[in-house]
Amino acid sequence: MRLKGAANLTFLDSSMSHATLGRFSFLAADPFATLKVERGVTTWNDEPVEGDPLTILKEKLALYRQPKRVGLPPFQGGAAGYVGYDFGRYLEDLPDPEQGLGEIPDLLLHFYDVVLAFDHREKRGWLFSTGWPEQETVARANRAIARAQEFRRLLTAEPKKPQGPGSADLDWQSNFTRPDYEAALARTIEYILAGDIFQANISQRFAAGLPEDFDPYAFYLRLRQVNAATFAAYLDYGDLVVASASPERFVQVYDGRVESRPIKGTARRVDDPAEDARIAEALLASEKDRAENVMIVDLLRNDLSRVCRPHTVHVPALCGLESYAGLHHVVSVVSGVLEDDADVTDLLRASFPGGSITGAPKIRAMEIITEIEKRARGVYCGSIGFFSFDGSADTNIAIRTVTFRHGEASFQVGGGITALSNPADEFEETLTKGARIFAAFAPDVSKEDKAAQEAAGAQRT
Repeated sequence: MRLKGAANLTFLDSSMSHATLGRFSFLAADPFATLKVERGVTTWNDEPVEGDPLTILKEKLALYRQPKRVGLPPFQGGAAGYVGYDFGRYLEDLPDPEQGLGEIPDLLLHFYDVVLAFDHREKRGWLFSTGWPEQETVARANRAIARAQEFRRLLTAEPKKPQGPGSADLDWQSNFTRPDYEAALARTIEYILAGDIFQANISQRFAAGLPEDFDPYAFYLRLRQVNAATFAAYLDYGDLVVASASPERFVQVYDGRVESRPIKGTARRVDDPAEDARIAEALLASEKDRAENVMIVDLLRNDLSRVCRPHTVHVPALCGLESYAGLHHVVSVVSGVLEDDADVTDLLRASFPGGSITGAPKIRAMEIITEIEKRARGVYCGSIGFFSFDGSADTNIAIRTVTFRHGEASFQVGGGITALSNPADEFEETLTKGARIFAAFAPDVSKEDKAAQEAAGAQRT
């Protein structure tokens, strides 16, 4: 709240603390450089640079390489931001969607010399000040001291309160009617039965205009309360703001070890403990959800094996249960050890976008997604996270993620479609996944008003 308004603020927020997955949160602002990929052009501090974007990212991270301080939080200065789903078109030859391509950058990473880190397990905080981009030793040390003092002053300022409401009665519109969405899923199943793919992740997009005084910052404060998540994030990049409540890790790199945690299989939670436990048990026993998860585990094993040492790719956990505020998820863990000459940019090249939100085989599934959804996904199903100057990295899968741009809020919800999918059930699952986001936007109402609204909604249904 004290840094609100600082340029290009990135908050990687473990709003649902967890001993390992949600142990750290990171906050950074006022970067010394920005790497952006937009409409086929890569820029460094707004100056065009020639070359492959991931090669450029590798070179820039290497330019500011620094040793890791062992025993401290893993992001100690580096790049942070997002890699949008549509960045996949720079990695594979894929068709362009009919709408939305180029509305926001495909990749937007800010390079931060100062990072605030919080360890929720140890209840400690750190301020890292690296002195970059200075290269000369004395100049770098002087800058590190000056920037540390600058941020210490900012942290003594009065917290900034929201400038407007974070909730409103909004006129949400989907890019699909229910019949059209179910028909799209039926078409996806036809592709599966024809042998094109085993699975594809198909989503619908909700969008609504916002009141002039709406404050995305106030909305995020609500979202992190109603839908706390281990890999949440708030990105305030001026005209573009992103609020994410993701429960899913894409890839983590630490000491050369890689971990991915794909989510496939979702069920709603209820207040009654016995019924909630029954729902979780049924989810774990679901043949369809288990098959969906195992397929993506196989895909990720293949992706990681491209850049990991032989015989190091393993599946430490297959189809385990993770429970969040409104949902149960089936989650697996895939791990490996990077080759000595590989880093996180090579891992991105081998595995982006995440298999859990594309399908299998990945490239054909992405072609079908483009054909059926017809619109660029933007940040949704890309990744938000950090790439530390010491080689560490951690990124989410950008699901449960809202984008604010030009007076509009939008988000997407979808699910993995297999031969066993029922289109009507899959449509309902998208609403279940979006329920907490809708709730975060909805104005607070009394219990009596809420009951009346629910009754009216049931009648309309």
